[in-house]
Amino acid sequence: MTALSSALLPSPLLAVTGLEQSFGGVMALAGVSFQVAEGLIYAVIGPNGAGKTTLFNALCGFYQPSAGSIRFADQELLGLPPHRIAARGIARTFQNLQLFFNMTVVENVMVGCHLRARTHLLAAALRLPWVQRQEQQLREWAIAALELCELADRAGQPAGSLPYGLMKRVEIARALAAKPRLLLLDEPAAGLNDTETMALRDLIGRIRANGVTVLLVEHHMPLVMGVSDRLLVLDYGSVLAEGAPADIQADPRVVAAYLGGAVNYAV
Repeated sequence: MTALSSALLPSPLLAVTGLEQSFGGVMALAGVSFQVAEGLIYAVIGPNGAGKTTLFNALCGFYQPSAGSIRFADQELLGLPPHRIAARGIARTFQNLQLFFNMTVVENVMVGCHLRARTHLLAAALRLPWVQRQEQQLREWAIAALELCELADRAGQPAGSLPYGLMKRVEIARALAAKPRLLLLDEPAAGLNDTETMALRDLIGRIRANGVTVLLVEHHMPLVMGVSDRLLVLDYGSVLAEGAPADIQADPRVVAAYLGGAVNYAV
């Protein structure tokens, strides 16, 4: 490839270079580098302790790596606090549920709109007309996210009354309500049955179809192989392999480190 043709290639939405993160002398991320093009479903896999959640926490600003670069939409994120990274267009879910169980489903999702709100404490206390109009706008955005997640009919129910699988979808809807360009899903299939996992696969496809790039950490290999465009394999904090699902599945290093042998990944 010539220098000219290379220069014409679009910049990746997310570019991670040489990322390092250690805890008490243990290297959780050891020079991790990868790129995610806009519009992809990109999965990160690896055995427990490989550094997957550490990577997510670094991308979101919860951890501050000791070295490396995180560029999102051609802007450096390293050193920014989580709220500023979220404002740039990155949203995430968590392994463990982080819902307000005594609030309704739609109220939980409206929390995800807070970066788009302009209300201050005094105006909210006085219930000024423009505050009420903005609250209605936030509710409409939240309902749109719930519709994408097929939860609009549950909007008025207490979040704590839902089955576990639907609670997981409420978290995804809340992240989507922030209108991210990049959505980080941290083990969204954990605790789901086969039917719920199939529904999750369809939801991830709809999210991508709505213009959101997805970065997925997941142990459920049929889901990963069925939905992802590319995979990154981490092992002991280092990149073991990166490529298309078929190439990763056939890589003997990945089989030895994680997959445990030939497996049928058809969903």
